[in-house]
Amino acid sequence: MKATSATPSTSAPVAHNALPPPSATSNARSSRIAPHSHIKGLGLTSDGLAAPDGAGFIGQTNAREACGVVVDLVKSRKFSGRALLLVGAPGTGKTALALAVSHELGTKVPFCPMVGSEVYSTEVKKTEVLAESFRRAIGLRIKETKEVYEGEVTELTPAESENPLSRYGKTVSHVIVGLKTVKGTKQLRLDPTIYEAILKEKIVVGDVIYVEANTGAVKRVGRSDAYASSYDLESETYVPLPKGDVHKRKELVQDVTLGDLDAANARPQGGQDIMSVMGSLVKSGRTEVTDKLRREVNKVVKGYVDQGVAEVVPGVVFIDEVHMLDIECFTYLNALLESPMAPTVILATNRGNALVRGTTDIVSPHGVPVDLLDRCLIVKTDGYNREQIGKVVQLRANVEGLKLGSGVLERIAEEGERGSMRYALQLLTPASILAGLSGRNQIEVEDIGEMNELFLDAKTSATNIGADGGFDGGKMW
Repeated sequence: MKATSATPSTSAPVAHNALPPPSATSNARSSRIAPHSHIKGLGLTSDGLAAPDGAGFIGQTNAREACGVVVDLVKSRKFSGRALLLVGAPGTGKTALALAVSHELGTKVPFCPMVGSEVYSTEVKKTEVLAESFRRAIGLRIKETKEVYEGEVTELTPAESENPLSRYGKTVSHVIVGLKTVKGTKQLRLDPTIYEAILKEKIVVGDVIYVEANTGAVKRVGRSDAYASSYDLESETYVPLPKGDVHKRKELVQDVTLGDLDAANARPQGGQDIMSVMGSLVKSGRTEVTDKLRREVNKVVKGYVDQGVAEVVPGVVFIDEVHMLDIECFTYLNALLESPMAPTVILATNRGNALVRGTTDIVSPHGVPVDLLDRCLIVKTDGYNREQIGKVVQLRANVEGLKLGSGVLERIAEEGERGSMRYALQLLTPASILAGLSGRNQIEVEDIGEMNELFLDAKTSATNIGADGGFDGGKMW
């Protein structure tokens, strides 16, 4: 089988394993394309109605509007301890809806995704994995007003003096730091211990820093944008020049999760001797957190909240393939939902009536026990027709920077309707590679036809295996 060339009369056939010719834009900056890179939100209007095509979504208007209501409930903090169950056939957008919900909530709201099979770990208990996910989805926003010196470093000069203990060495007596803001400049004479912190943070002239007046703690915010260059990819974070005076009272906000606090307190702090270091290297990577420790952390957090220093931000736990959980996990999930500090829970499954894992006689809708189903708001995702599949394919082609020739979109939409939309989307990138090997910069219909000869969709493969008897007497599918 030969790849079709743009000029068949003069070009030789190109093998499938041949390397593509070097591209003029091979050195250009590129980014990784994930399966849901095109999802930017739910695509709802101001009155909560779903636009036909919006924020990367095509169709699924009822499901998007239902998720929009849930987003409003989460933002108003009236959905904690409840669960949303997304049900539908594979490839109908359940994971995309969950990701869209996380986009709508914003980056400050914790979003903790997991798959049902993650609980089966050899290191910790199943219930512990669920508890960790719930704790990571509960944020704590700590606000504190501190007196700080903030600005861009214009001068960094350590002053040395003779070591009083020895005439042969010198020691840093103090350090002169110049800071600049939009409003003015200031020169500070700081303790030598602060100079050690400056060296630890690798601060140089041109960095934006702040120094806490009470504790002397030094924090590097980033590089001043006056030093920004024209490179496409850099490791530096550029920040604008701070406003106001150098010496100011600043409200510092730090976002952590209860899971972070649990993990920080669960690790015993060993000594600096060699045995302690070796022991920390050989011990297990995951530490199981006890309920007693979690109660202590909750008590400290409650104290911060009562003082007005901190604010609890309930987030979202997304459990995909929830039917993979067993009856013990479902029972524990009920207890977690009833706890006073519970996040919003989004579940997803593609099962109909299924046996509850861990039992031999309990068949329940979606493989979820009825007592947990009663706690869920259930949202169904619909399948896609040919027109909607074509729109999704065109959207993905735009995201991946692929050009489609005449009739290609209709052919891929037809394949998606016959097989599945996932199969149709998977044809795009291989077809573009084949087109590149043939010297073309756009995908043509013959590329899609050749992809069908090279690859099979799930339905065709199942039919072939059934006709031939399969690998296990026809019982594989």
